[in-house]
Formats: sequence, C-alpha cells, structure tokens
Amino acid sequence: MAFLPTFKDVQNAHEIVKKYAHRTPVLTSSSINNIVGGNLFFKCENLQKVGAFKFRGACNAVFSLSDEDAQKGVATHSSGNHAAALALAAKMRGIAAHIVMPSNSPEIKKKAVAGYGANITFCEPTLQARENTLAQIVAETGATEIHPYNNFNVIAGQGTAAKELIEDFGEFDIIIAPVGGGDLLSGTALSTKYLLPGCKVIAAEPAGADDAFRSFREKKIIPSVNPKTIADGLLTSLGDRNFAIIMENVDDIVTVSEEKIVEAMRMIWERMKIIIEPSSAVPLAAILEGKIEIQNKKVGIILSGGNLDLGKLPF
Repeated sequence: MAFLPTFKDVQNAHEIVKKYAHRTPVLTSSSINNIVGGNLFFKCENLQKVGAFKFRGACNAVFSLSDEDAQKGVATHSSGNHAAALALAAKMRGIAAHIVMPSNSPEIKKKAVAGYGANITFCEPTLQARENTLAQIVAETGATEIHPYNNFNVIAGQGTAAKELIEDFGEFDIIIAPVGGGDLLSGTALSTKYLLPGCKVIAAEPAGADDAFRSFREKKIIPSVNPKTIADGLLTSLGDRNFAIIMENVDDIVTVSEEKIVEAMRMIWERMKIIIEPSSAVPLAAILEGKIEIQNKKVGIILSGGNLDLGKLPF
C-alpha cells in the first residue's frame, strides 16, 4: 500500500499553505437553515485562489519540493481546477509548470491555466493520451509529476480546509464534502476524525457518477466508467491512497440526483449571493434529498469551488 498521510502531515501542510492561500470565510444562511431544519456552516473554497480548494494541495506539493527538484519544474494532466492551481503555485515559487490538457477542455479553463503562465500541451481527450503525453514531458524535462488527487502532499494540503473550519467554528455533528478523485474527502476525513473523533464524515456524489459510492459499499475501487453529471469536477475514479483513507475514516457516502444538484446550486446562488460550481452543490443536494439526517444538528459543508462557464448555467 502507498504511504499514507496522517493529521500530522495536514498540520505540516498548513504551515506552508497558510502563507500562500486564503483562509476562506465560513458563511451561514438562516433561510437555508429554516428550509432544512439544521445549522449549516459553509466553508467557502469557491473564494479560494484559483476559485477552488485545489490550490491548497497544489501549493503544499509545490512548496514541499527541494530546491533541486523544484528547479526542474512540475507537471500534471488536468482539464480542471488542479491545472490552474498547480500553474499558480508554480508561478509563486518561480518555477515552470507543464500542464497536459485535453483538447476539449472548457475555454475558461484553458484561459485560466495560460493566464498563470503554464506551458500547456494539448492532447486527445482520452486518459491514455493524457498519461502518455505527460510521461513524455516528464522524461524530457525531469519535472516532478503532481497527481491531481492521488498524491501524498496534495491530500495533506486539502485537509487544511476542514482543519480551518473546525478551528474557527468548534464542534460539529457532521461534516460533508463532495467526492470525485477523493483528495478533498480524504483530507477532510483526516482532519475531522483527529480533531473531532465523534463527528461523522459523509461524502455526497452524483448518482450519475457513483463510483465512490459503489467502491465504498464493495470495499474495493470500482472505476468510474462513462459518468454523466453536471458536476464536472466529480467525474474521476478514486485514487488508491484516497480510497484507503476513506475506508478507514469516512462514515458514509450518499448519491444525489441531477435535479437536486441544480436546485441546491440555485439555492446557494439566490440565498447566499455567492457563485458556486455544480460540484460544490452536491452536499446541500444530499440534504435537500433527505439522504443525510441533519435535524437540529450542526453541519459543516465544504463548498469545493466556483469555476464554471457562465454561458452554460443550468437555470
């Protein structure tokens, strides 16, 4: 089994991350609380640098490199928030970032990554093409590959969001995060179970991309095959490191319908006046759908990001 991070690694990551990342605000909404009958605290990673929690993990990974390794740069394949996060973290350290992006990546994501000064290589939109192109670039440059989610320092960095939430607002009955590759969920679980052993950690996932739900039930990784969901940040399969942490520390994984994701997203936009992407709405969707019992409970929710194409809103 791959070497796994612990809460000590999250603490070490936080010493790095807090120098470069925002300590994002935690917002509440009395109108949403009245609708759901619980007390919700939203950790707003949509207001993080690059608009997503991904900056925490990328930042920790980049600034944990030795000077010798850093000089050769970093590399990854990603069509989403990790690409932008790694590009910005590398720019802040003054090193090169080599990003492999599928040719069909959203224009907004291409512009963001280019804007942070990364070297972008486009490839065919298949996992095989992404991995082959990345391997070639790493071989040519000697850059360190930073996997978007199945990476020790990335997981430790993502755990700093829940650590801050608990430090700022104390005890919780439940903390909920969305799950895709599993870095946010595994990091959240490490922090929560160490700081609040009695608090439940629950993940929410789209029913049309329910590989984590099925993997959790069957106690083995079931790959994501042809997922269909508006929550484009949650399409990937779980990493083995993430899965091992999830199996040990997560209490449950629930699935939600596309209709409820859209309803939850709209509710947060309208009632909290903040922009979130569909993936961020999945935890609230699980509450609205009655999948998580929160009556009279204090609940933390990680809002994972706010990057979406405003020309393609679902409402």
